[in-house]
Amino acid sequence: MAKSIAQEFTKGLWKEIPPFRIVLGLCPTLALTKSVESGFGMGVMLTFVLVCSNVLISLLRKIIPGKVRIACFIIVVATFVIIVELLMQAYAYTIYEKMGIFIPLIVVNCIPLGRAEAFASKNGVLASTADGLGIGIGYTMALSLLGVIREVIGTGSLVGEIPFLFSYKVTNIFGSSYEPFRFMIEAPGAFVGLGLLLAIMNMLGKK
Repeated sequence: MAKSIAQEFTKGLWKEIPPFRIVLGLCPTLALTKSVESGFGMGVMLTFVLVCSNVLISLLRKIIPGKVRIACFIIVVATFVIIVELLMQAYAYTIYEKMGIFIPLIVVNCIPLGRAEAFASKNGVLASTADGLGIGIGYTMALSLLGVIREVIGTGSLVGEIPFLFSYKVTNIFGSSYEPFRFMIEAPGAFVGLGLLLAIMNMLGKK
């Protein structure tokens, strides 16, 4: 049992890490990785929604009628999105402003709905919790990594804040003579950065 729970958790960190393996949640991945701050923030919010919705759907899986399960899943996900949105407004308003429309759009993000349909509706609470936590942490890692690459190359610095933990400011990473490659913090740079990481992941996966 413990081994099975561990496997459900660790699969989200590599084997099924979004967006590089199951290729879901690409809209916020591309839009919110101009900086580590916004990428990490979106990852944490989605992790919260994913874990909570997985747990509740797992608890209600034998009660929810099959014909209306998708509608019920959306209602559950939307409930937790509203909760996280209100919490962000109250305690991390600066990051909430940066996220903008992408916070309510978590409701239609393919990751929570996909895990609800493919896993939580068919498995117990512990396994569903491990699944949601692993996928959420994997997603947070993916967005943070892409954010680091884009921010460092695009601005030559790392500046931001992790709410309730710490703030950071590292400037002139490549020296004062470095000319920032602004392309990387624009929309086309998101596609280039994601494509490069996908290629690296595929190469490592083959090995």
